[in-house]
Amino acid sequence: MQTNIFMIRHAESPFIFGKERIRPLSKKGVKDAKKLNEIIQDIKFDSILSSPYKRALQTVEYATNSSNIKICEDLKERPIKGNYKLPKEEIEQAIKRSFIDIDFCLEGGETVREAQFRSLPIIFNILQDLELKNVAIGTHGNIMTSIMNYFEKDKYNYNFWKSTTKPDIYKLTFKGFSMLSSERIYKN
Repeated sequence: MQTNIFMIRHAESPFIFGKERIRPLSKKGVKDAKKLNEIIQDIKFDSILSSPYKRALQTVEYATNSSNIKICEDLKERPIKGNYKLPKEEIEQAIKRSFIDIDFCLEGGETVREAQFRSLPIIFNILQDLELKNVAIGTHGNIMTSIMNYFEKDKYNYNFWKSTTKPDIYKLTFKGFSMLSSERIYKN
């Protein structure tokens, strides 16, 4: 049996320092998230999950046209650093290094390995449930890349993360616990 997991990366959201959980979509983000429904409207989702962060939840609600969404704390975005400001270049270098050394993180951040440790049980639970054929997950770029990295390290790394858009949809096809393929079905 095959299982399809649709990773739906959130649409545009204005950055508000220290407000990760409550950042909503921008007007453009809402418009873009609604466009996703045209792409996946014919898919019958057996389950819809989301990060607890507002921007991910809003995106998956618009994309699936459903409010029956299970919030999963362990699908939240991977924090790159603690509650302090750093230049964008330093953050990007830390992200790049973290996909080379999955045990690296900045002070107060989370390693790729730690992010995988908390999020992969959700993926494995989906894959072992024979009732689930198509599952949508409202997600973020870094945690999505960390999850996909577990299944194919060389392909899902910093360069992959950097190439993702807001929003974005990847269809991951599994047989048992093996990922057979990934297909980008939407790019903004």
